[in-house]
Amino acid sequence: MSAEMLNGSYLSIMEARSSEDFRAQIVRFAEEMGFQYVSAMTVVDHSLTQSDFINIDNMPDGWRAAGATMANSHQRDPVMQHCKRGAVPIVWDQATYLKHGAVDLWEEQAGFGYRTGIALALHMPEGRHFMLGVDREQPLPRMPHELTRLVADLQLFAVHAQDTALRLFVPPEQLVDAPSLTPRELESLRWTMEGKAAWEFGSILGISERTAVLHIQNAMRKLGSVNKHQAVLKALRLGLIH
Repeated sequence: MSAEMLNGSYLSIMEARSSEDFRAQIVRFAEEMGFQYVSAMTVVDHSLTQSDFINIDNMPDGWRAAGATMANSHQRDPVMQHCKRGAVPIVWDQATYLKHGAVDLWEEQAGFGYRTGIALALHMPEGRHFMLGVDREQPLPRMPHELTRLVADLQLFAVHAQDTALRLFVPPEQLVDAPSLTPRELESLRWTMEGKAAWEFGSILGISERTAVLHIQNAMRKLGSVNKHQAVLKALRLGLIH
């Protein structure tokens, strides 16, 4: 996927104004990456036993119906369990399900074209989660650098998609108030938005690279972000930077 196409996908998903727009943009992104299917799930935990699930996907009706009749499939699915527990992306195929004693689940979904894929989850404060997965029938690339590129593209897109999903699907009263950032933290976010690395804007601001990194990390923590790109997006959405 070219850098130009990827940047276009970022801008398009950020501009989505409805669930239909959101679905169209994630489907387009998946297809541009070479995947037939995509699923984006937003989860808001209200308690240990009650959560809201908003799933946007292009799942075929046949697999949707089949999945609904499979008892405890989510509890047994190794990909879903991996995403529930951590934020490291998972690249999966038949061997993943075989390893976890769930090859019957893989065989069932493989009949609908779900034979391999990549999935990840972003876990935010206030019990909010976002899971994104792309799936296809064809094997994934064998060359490590090609697979690494796909995973990286999915991670970056997920950051943008997550921000839009919270805006579209989570009521405003469930979102946290804008945090208070120091002038240095805001400056660091602005330079990050301009594409500057920590050592670059540290030099501009007359501070060490270590201090620049510390400002970014503090901003990420206050904004409840998993990386600096998400922090910039949240700061923009909250009107903290322009």
